[in-house]
Amino acid sequence: MTLTDDDKKTIEKYALQNAVKYGQAPQIGAVMGRVMGECAHLRPMAKEVGPVIQEVLAEVAKETPEEWQARLEAIAPELIEELNTKKEPDKGLKALDVEEGQQVVMRFAPNPNGPPTLGSTRGIVVNSEYVKKYGGKFIIRFDDTDPQTKRPMMEAYDWYVDDCKWLGADPDEIVIASDRIPMYYDYARKLIEMGKAYVCFCDGADFKKFKDAKEACPHRDLSPQENLMHWDKMLAGEYEEKSAVLRIKTDITHKDPALRDFGAFRIVKVPHPRPEVDDKYCVWPLLDFEGAIEDHELGMTHIIRGKDLMDSEKRQTYIYNYLGWEYPKTTHWGRVKMHEFGKFSTSALRKSIEDGEYSGWDDPRLPTLRAMRRRGILPEAIRKFFIEMGVGETDVSISMDTLYAENRKLVDPIANRYFFVWDPVEIEITDTEPCTVNPSLHPTEDRGCREIDVADKVYICSEDAEKFQVGSKLRLKDLFNVEITSTEPLQAKHIGDSIESVKKEKMRIIHWAPMDGVTVKVMSPDGEFTGIGEKQVTTELDKIVQFERFGFCRIDSVDDEVVAYYTHK
Repeated sequence: MTLTDDDKKTIEKYALQNAVKYGQAPQIGAVMGRVMGECAHLRPMAKEVGPVIQEVLAEVAKETPEEWQARLEAIAPELIEELNTKKEPDKGLKALDVEEGQQVVMRFAPNPNGPPTLGSTRGIVVNSEYVKKYGGKFIIRFDDTDPQTKRPMMEAYDWYVDDCKWLGADPDEIVIASDRIPMYYDYARKLIEMGKAYVCFCDGADFKKFKDAKEACPHRDLSPQENLMHWDKMLAGEYEEKSAVLRIKTDITHKDPALRDFGAFRIVKVPHPRPEVDDKYCVWPLLDFEGAIEDHELGMTHIIRGKDLMDSEKRQTYIYNYLGWEYPKTTHWGRVKMHEFGKFSTSALRKSIEDGEYSGWDDPRLPTLRAMRRRGILPEAIRKFFIEMGVGETDVSISMDTLYAENRKLVDPIANRYFFVWDPVEIEITDTEPCTVNPSLHPTEDRGCREIDVADKVYICSEDAEKFQVGSKLRLKDLFNVEITSTEPLQAKHIGDSIESVKKEKMRIIHWAPMDGVTVKVMSPDGEFTGIGEKQVTTELDKIVQFERFGFCRIDSVDDEVVAYYTHK
């Protein structure tokens, strides 16, 4: 199946609408999201749609905002009307239901099996922002009670705390669940004594048959004394893995099978990676039990959790009712999907890193906060991005372009400008004398100038050089005008310095780099770019600069060569 002319027109009109709305050529993710959202028949054709969108965007990028407006008015005037009348959705965080005199206590509870991703960052930002708003208490609780399937990484504990502080979400308290196992055991014993929990010896398949049939398993009605005996044997390591599970009694005939007698503890004999825990325990709480106990013990007043965890809340309510507790006020939100990354899975990312697919957790292709930091995405941009997203049950599908737009507002005024030529080729220039030029470090801010020495050769991008013909006239930005005299080898002659002649003859303006420049390697989500940059960029370590006609980059190192991480356009 191929795209029809109508399909291509649809792509074109949405690309133009996006350009008109934001005043700049759109990124593919933004247009892809709109097209796929409106045209269900194109969704199975993503591989065919992508290249067509790229072609359309390349044409759009060549035009001015005035031309975008005129073309959109010609082919889809209704989209102009939509831009003029469409009400912006409510942004920001809606008010919490807070009782008079109540101190708000909220938590972010990650599994430290890897560093924060953009998915988990939403929880950090929103919970901490609510606490700031109400003058409450923000707790980080590490749910690290699965030493096997989602085995914690020792480094991740510090990564989470460090990233939280970087985001301006300093925790008031840090709790590590694996330090508090005895407390969970005490509550388990109490529930067993109350007849509300029992040790089940059914294997998984057999228990599922009982559960699906709404029937009690053979162990459900054992006395509390017998269950305490089995519980003590579990704790003493006398039972093998998967041979016994502590279950919470619920309504075995409940219409929802997920709520029937759920598991609270299982046997895992793999040592925990934290040396202070190691092999001290072989019975570990499942998240529904551990989270229920902790939310009460830590005085949680409000919880924000994914709508996919509504069943967890219903299971935990049984424990709260048995123990006479009041469940925290709960808000649910939908999933966030970033077009460029799809579903976030820390376990999958970890395996890909271990397999050598990525260089590490800060690889610029990854959706981790460590990667965002290394690329030069600022914490203020991330906070605003997630706060404006708000809290709602609707799933959110959004492009990174939205985050980049927030970051661009912050970095554009502070980023010095430099020339960087990737995939460079030499061009020899005749009829000129050695000179020194002093382009400004910033087009609008008074921040001084660079100093670039030029002789009879400079570097330019090969993709520019491929478009030249003998007789082509162009301007080397902030230098002078030249006319191509030869393409093999690449040569040109100096034909003047006048800006007026550039406008009059509609010359292309290209950037360049001096022959005594430094080697620059840019690491980006689209791969590695190597070329030549100005020497002065070596003074910008750990700062964000703009490589003209390329994009914003954060200078990561300036040792034998300059290594920069791509931020965004």
